[in-house]
Amino acid sequence: MTTINYINISNNQVIALNDIPVHDYELFASINLDLMKGNPARHCVNYFGFTDANKIKLICCIADDDLHEISVSSSLVDKTADLASITAQNHNFEKFEREIHENFGIGYSDHPWLKPLRYAFNRADKDQKIENYPFYKVDSEELHEVGVGPIHAGIIEPGHFRFICNGEQIMHLEIQLGYQHKGLEQFLLQKTKILERTTLVESIAGDTVVGHTTAFANLWESLCSYTPDYSLHYARTLALELERLANHTGDLSGVCADIAYQLGNSVFGRLRTPMVNFFQEWGGNRLGKGLIRAGKINFPFTKVHGERLTEVFKAYEPDFNEMVEKLFNLPSALSRMEKTGVVTYEEVLEIGTVGMAARMSGLNRDIRSSHPHNLYNEIDHKPVIKRHGDVYSRVQIRKTEVKQSVAHIKQLLQEVPEFKKPEDYNFIPQKGKFVLSLVEGWRGEICHCAVTNEAGDLLIYKIKDPSFHNWMALAQSVRNNDISDFPICNKSFSLSYSGHDL
Repeated sequence: MTTINYINISNNQVIALNDIPVHDYELFASINLDLMKGNPARHCVNYFGFTDANKIKLICCIADDDLHEISVSSSLVDKTADLASITAQNHNFEKFEREIHENFGIGYSDHPWLKPLRYAFNRADKDQKIENYPFYKVDSEELHEVGVGPIHAGIIEPGHFRFICNGEQIMHLEIQLGYQHKGLEQFLLQKTKILERTTLVESIAGDTVVGHTTAFANLWESLCSYTPDYSLHYARTLALELERLANHTGDLSGVCADIAYQLGNSVFGRLRTPMVNFFQEWGGNRLGKGLIRAGKINFPFTKVHGERLTEVFKAYEPDFNEMVEKLFNLPSALSRMEKTGVVTYEEVLEIGTVGMAARMSGLNRDIRSSHPHNLYNEIDHKPVIKRHGDVYSRVQIRKTEVKQSVAHIKQLLQEVPEFKKPEDYNFIPQKGKFVLSLVEGWRGEICHCAVTNEAGDLLIYKIKDPSFHNWMALAQSVRNNDISDFPICNKSFSLSYSGHDL
């Protein structure tokens, strides 16, 4: 009898939970390691556990970006299990296993970095507290430590950065997060109304409202057997590109501030404003809250909106193009960005970065082309790939993706669909199912997973923001750089504390 190692699914496909093959842990680990071995097109998009009777069910999802499919497998383990770590052989799993350990107390005997991740309120070991985090230390009279945060740099979110330095040179950076933990995933199980759940999803990361609510809406519609109208896909695709455009423009302003280029800081900051103001005109909120809803849209995108956005672009494009030309021809700016904060192809592949933090080093990770959602099958999207992995590459990607997003939106504006008010639909989740939704947010890959029981209730709703993967790339990027380079490295990644901490 042939053993089925995994089941292959596509983005937003619903399958029976019982159709996911269940293996003993040793075989389960071997299957997923073999799937990823020697194939850079494959990566772990989610790996999590939930309580199943008196055991923990582990589900692992490995995406194949060339074949446009996700391989799903599972294992049942005891709550007191002490397992061999997959991370010991593939660092893509490092944070996933830390979270499983933190939530359930499952041991990983050979995990190289088994530390708390986000201090979940219902974590297994309440003695693990944010105040007694076990930072990496070096016993040396030549090296010194520099602690930054959690309250730092004005009004940005809290996180602690612990540097080990040799003079001005950074030897090691450890990033401690968890200060923004809100218990979102648990709240999503407790709330039963779709509006309550959507509002919670909108608070995962305030700058990625459209990205996360699109993932939720796509997932929930699939789980409830609802086929959305073309106009819903249209609005979501346009909003995703507008969110990307606004955030990239704002981050170019931030990078200019960190290299003391005040003209760029001012102009890019000004140019972000009409983008978020258009969200306000369209849906009543500058961050896009209230815009994306499962099965409907409260604020349809009309031809009048299209004409207005065209006028916004007429003012935006010439100023943006002039400013990027000045920035990329300024020797003092180039000298601060080139060869600063380098992360190599081999390093991003080992870490498992996604989105821009992968594409900066030649690793093609872009869900819009690898696992298309909404209208990305109809848009001729080509991922923007750079090779050098430095601040300059990350800024180049932003510049090019801004122009690309404008082009994508203009393509969509050529034919604005007539809005048809959807008929009332009773959104009842299918029973005993598993579904996974991937969306390319402006930072990178967003992944939402849901599992329902035989009554149709949520057993788990698992969220993964791209920053979950990419914080380690920031820590790697500053090694052997001067500590004065940290702000520009940090801003060039522009990662989310809230999205990581949930």
